[in-house]
Amino acid sequence: MKKFVIAGTLAGAMAVGGTAFAQTPPPAPKTAPAAKTTPAPKAEAPAAAKPRVKKAATRENAQAGHTAPKAQPNTTDNPNATDVAMPLGTVTLRKGVKADGKALPAGTYQLRLTAEEAKPDAKGSSEVLERWVEFVKGGKVVGREVVSIVPANEAKLVQKDTPPPSGGSKVETLKGGDYVRVWINKGGNYYLVHLPNA
Repeated sequence: MKKFVIAGTLAGAMAVGGTAFAQTPPPAPKTAPAAKTTPAPKAEAPAAAKPRVKKAATRENAQAGHTAPKAQPNTTDNPNATDVAMPLGTVTLRKGVKADGKALPAGTYQLRLTAEEAKPDAKGSSEVLERWVEFVKGGKVVGREVVSIVPANEAKLVQKDTPPPSGGSKVETLKGGDYVRVWINKGGNYYLVHLPNA
């Protein structure tokens, strides 16, 4: 029985000692001495940000992923160029050019605007402003080319050079020498014909 008491006492002492040992903090690891640091300057407090107001989705923007573009407002008036045939005036070409891919020799011609829209050839925004003009000599049509009509209400938007006087015309070789421009001012509208050099 003495052996059991001694063994029990020894076990109890070890339990108490183990608990006490477990509760002691471990020794701190050895480290290099800390470098001397200077404190960072204090940052100013940020200005109070304005709260973001979440706007409710409007009816037109409510659906993301729409499949068709939205209709845009018109920025110019409807074209007001005439759609009837009429004489534009007389011009003199000082050198041979090409009109509608065919040779047009130097000479004086009467220009006649046709009612025919240049649908297959027109690259403009309105077919009524891209028409065919005829070069007439001795009462006979000897050539034709597409004319671009710039209505009077849009003339200032595209005009860079000095225009011909009202009722007059200008024939000039463009920069680079590849084209001759025939420019007619009739009724405030500009009629521009670009002819490649022959």
